[in-house]
Amino acid sequence: MILTIDVGNTHTIIGAYKDDALLFTSRISTDRNKTQDEYAVAIKSVLSLYCADGEVEGAIISSVVPQVSGMLENAIKKLFNCKVFVVGPGVKTGLNIKIDNPAQLGADLVCVSVAALLKYPVPSIVFDLGTATTISALNEKGEMVGGSILSGVGTALNALAQGTAQLPQISLSGDVSVIGSNTIDCMRSGAVIGNAAMMDGMILRYKEILGEDTAVIATGGLASSIVPHCREKITVDNNLLFDGLYAIYKKNI
Repeated sequence: MILTIDVGNTHTIIGAYKDDALLFTSRISTDRNKTQDEYAVAIKSVLSLYCADGEVEGAIISSVVPQVSGMLENAIKKLFNCKVFVVGPGVKTGLNIKIDNPAQLGADLVCVSVAALLKYPVPSIVFDLGTATTISALNEKGEMVGGSILSGVGTALNALAQGTAQLPQISLSGDVSVIGSNTIDCMRSGAVIGNAAMMDGMILRYKEILGEDTAVIATGGLASSIVPHCREKITVDNNLLFDGLYAIYKKNI
């Protein structure tokens, strides 16, 4: 069994592959104050919860929180005494990165780009809707040529609630109308329909550069909430990052 772990600013998601199949994913909170042993206990508990207590042969980590990835790496080595890769310099990905400074490309963007190349035609655009919303562009040669970074849906909603006196924290669940008739519906319209319109608009602009036949993929925790309200054709692939992690792991063993 191979562990694939994505460390985000808000959540850390643990996945496990066996015989090239994803067995499960589990979400825990990303906590910069947790110790190595606390992360070891969390991983052990997740595996037990999903009845996946079999032998762990190796692991790979993608992280945008460096101090947490180090704790996780040591925790996994302590638990299973196995090889652990952390996506970054020195790890083979097979991705041709054409941005100004390839070392600046986040590990999460590397992983979704690698998976998009394996699973979808090029050129392609990948939206990752998490704490931040990121867009990655792959040209017709399969080269990662750049992208965009926007405030995430939940991050923007939290900023509204914290930065204003009368706007509450809201949930994205529930009916969504373009024109809201009360404060909560208006906020939900802005968060859901507004972000869907943003995605549609960015797709049109990216296609002007990449070509009209560009494939569009969306992943991340909020993709399933936003994409149904988009007008452009978008494929939701919730496991994209984990498939990328697993592919990178196999390139390095």
